Amino acid sequence: MQEEVQSLLNKLDKLKKEIQQVITGQTAVIDQLLVTLMAGGHALLEGVPGLGKTLMVRTIAEATSLNFNRIQFTPDLMPADIIGTEILQENKATGERSFYFNKGPVFANIVLADEINRTPPKTQAALLEAMQEKAISYAGQTYPLPLPFFILATQNPIEQAGTFPLPEAQLDRFMLFIKIAYPNESEEKLILKNTTGNKHYQPQTSINGAEIVELQKLVRDVHLNDDLLDWINKIVRATRPASSNISFVSSNVQWGAGPRAGQSVILAAKAYALLNQRFAATEEDVRTVVFPALRHRILLNFKAEAEGHTTDDVIKTLLEKIGIEGTTL
Repeated sequence: MQEEVQSLLNKLDKLKKEIQQVITGQTAVIDQLLVTLMAGGHALLEGVPGLGKTLMVRTIAEATSLNFNRIQFTPDLMPADIIGTEILQENKATGERSFYFNKGPVFANIVLADEINRTPPKTQAALLEAMQEKAISYAGQTYPLPLPFFILATQNPIEQAGTFPLPEAQLDRFMLFIKIAYPNESEEKLILKNTTGNKHYQPQTSINGAEIVELQKLVRDVHLNDDLLDWINKIVRATRPASSNISFVSSNVQWGAGPRAGQSVILAAKAYALLNQRFAATEEDVRTVVFPALRHRILLNFKAEAEGHTTDDVIKTLLEKIGIEGTTL
């Protein structure tokens, strides 16, 4: 058993190295994407165009031999364009006609929902059941999605015209909200050098779908002690203005995070520990994942937005005010 686990961890390490052969820099982003995949969740990735968001997810698919589909979200996209639709099919032998469910692009292991905020809420909601239940219901029938199932959605932070902000209920389905920044000077120089020639690295398959499912089970066996569990619970509960005793929260937050936020922090911290070949999560693991796990689950009020505060400011304040042993104001 020990050898099997170590073999999985070695393949995971190789997967990360294969991705880094294609993607220059962005180490934290790659880690967070792998953490989401290992924990069985979904990720929302925000960044300006040209930072390699599509290339990242395509590289993960190539290095894992998983099925990959890209859905370009547009204002005229319909739910059937995502989940599929019934079509009338004729049996050439008998002449009988019957309806057949033609599966949409969501039926893949890795789905890139590109610019998800460009389509209306009705179409965005078509992904809700898929994200939560890993299945699609249509005309009274339930169609399971292939496992592992991982949705990576992207959105552009600078364009507002023609966009539809994601509803809070759908935001909550994303385990992590990952923000991707510009590369530094040396990384950008390397990107320019590596992407303007004829040589392109082809990532090698490092791990298969069944092994990723085993990793997802292994993540849940990673130890997290009760002190860390209590600390995470205190942080999540302190985001709620009605019950928080932290003044910055009560004066700037309209709605706080729900129980799914705590689940996401715990699973992400366990996955991050396993990504670093450790079988117990630490305080540092929690601090690493708490921002992407909570930032999209806190709704600021008008006062906070007018003063330029962000949800990251709220999380930073909570980490400063709440220690593992309790609140220290």
